Amino acid sequence: MTMAPLTQEEMSPEMRIAAAESRAWPFEEARKIVKRYEKTGFPASVLFETGYGPSGLPHIGTFGEVARTTMVRHAFRVLTGDAVPTRLLCFSDDMDGMRKIPENVPDRAELEPFLHMPLTAVPNPFGGNHESFGHHNNAMLRRFLDTFGFDYEFASATEYYKSGRFDAALLNAVARYDDLMAVMLPTLGEERRATYSPFLPISPKSGRVLYVPMKHVDAKEGTITFDDEDGTETTLPVTGGRVKMQWKPDFGMRWAALGVDFEMFGKDHGPNAPLYDRICEILGGRAPEHFIYELFLDDKGEKISKSKGNGLTIDEWLAYAPTESLALYMFQKPKTAKRLFFDVIPRAVDEYFTFLGAWERQDAKDRLINPVWHIHNGRPPQTDMPVPFAMLLNLVSASNAHDKEVLWGFISRYSPGATPQNHPKLDELVGLAIRYFDDFVKPAKQFRAPDEVERGALDQLAASLEALPAGANGEAIQNAVLDVARAIPRYQDQKKTGPDGGPGVSVEWFQALYQILLGQERGPRFGSFAALYGIANTVAMIRKALTGTLS
Repeated sequence: MTMAPLTQEEMSPEMRIAAAESRAWPFEEARKIVKRYEKTGFPASVLFETGYGPSGLPHIGTFGEVARTTMVRHAFRVLTGDAVPTRLLCFSDDMDGMRKIPENVPDRAELEPFLHMPLTAVPNPFGGNHESFGHHNNAMLRRFLDTFGFDYEFASATEYYKSGRFDAALLNAVARYDDLMAVMLPTLGEERRATYSPFLPISPKSGRVLYVPMKHVDAKEGTITFDDEDGTETTLPVTGGRVKMQWKPDFGMRWAALGVDFEMFGKDHGPNAPLYDRICEILGGRAPEHFIYELFLDDKGEKISKSKGNGLTIDEWLAYAPTESLALYMFQKPKTAKRLFFDVIPRAVDEYFTFLGAWERQDAKDRLINPVWHIHNGRPPQTDMPVPFAMLLNLVSASNAHDKEVLWGFISRYSPGATPQNHPKLDELVGLAIRYFDDFVKPAKQFRAPDEVERGALDQLAASLEALPAGANGEAIQNAVLDVARAIPRYQDQKKTGPDGGPGVSVEWFQALYQILLGQERGPRFGSFAALYGIANTVAMIRKALTGTLS
């Protein structure tokens, strides 16, 4: 993502008009914020906020909030001519108690003594220089956000509570205690209502976050009284980090204290949004504009959980794909539940470069709908990608090459003049393709032997390819592949019409090619692949399949 966002002054008149009318979802959200202040005028700055719960290792859903919020922020800047200063605050609720031990930490038993202590008071199970579990997870998030070049401010709940940034709001919450309870109690079950309090004191003896009822709330003194874990009646001021708020009241308190104008959150928070809003209003604030997105699912269709670690981590995606592909995945259909696992990566990579390639050909209206405009803050780079990522994966598979120089030999013959130096993004994809193939494609490859019909078809295909001129392009090779299939009844599709008016070719033909030659269920456009791999190499691959020596 680009560090310097495109300003309205740099846009053409046509682009400005298109921005005002664009139906791209970041512009629709940005217009809500513009409307928010159409009667009163804008404040000194407009605050965008994202929340992060560092109870487990950061996953991509967490990053998605920052990426999407940044897209809305940039759309807002364009709509207002960049005349209104904006801030993006990434807020970590790292003072929350560790209610359960994450499943993906090295030694879970070591953390058992620290259950219910604030995350920034739990030792770091991963070693290193970070002073706590919370600090470690915060650092992981910041590292990734920095990799993307996001313009943001990081905020720690521990720091904000202890430094007094929330003191005024907390004292106000003490004064409005009865009003807060009137909002919260109807949402709770009978048993929970009997012990509920919006305040969570930090035990001065054990250091744990306590879920205990209040015996007394003193608005004048700004204190709460409760029984500590050992039964000792204890009075604490709510200021200075001695007390934090329950997570639902904390949402509204934070909005009121900081003056948040926009925050998005997942569908699981949707039912609580009216509660957050009401608490914010009780404490004298104005509820921010919301955007509720759908949750990511793992490969089994289950909700991704930080504590379970069942989704992709930030580092895992980047190990196999460029960062722009992840930003694209976040942009597309944010209100639709999507599965987020390793199989989605190749498609995301190729879709990104497809959108990028279309950019130069589009008019102003279509450019503002194109995801790359939002991914790159209005400044999409010029990148020529002669070979798709999926094709590179199949090239690695067919050639058994694990060296970038070998693969570049195929690429430079297919696209004369292409080198790692003048196509650095393609060179990056070559290395990523090798890694992705080794880790995910190769273990799943399963070649099958051809039956008699397939043997005859493959033998004919090899002969047809050998008859082509040495420089035949992908289209000529594809036609030869189709011509072989049209003559074989098994592969004739009566629902399709061939160029001579006869039947077309069924997908069964290509499925057989993928399964027999590549050891997989799906594959690329075969003509393009053979042009990249080379006709002679493709013929040799077919001959090996016929002799049972392909692996």
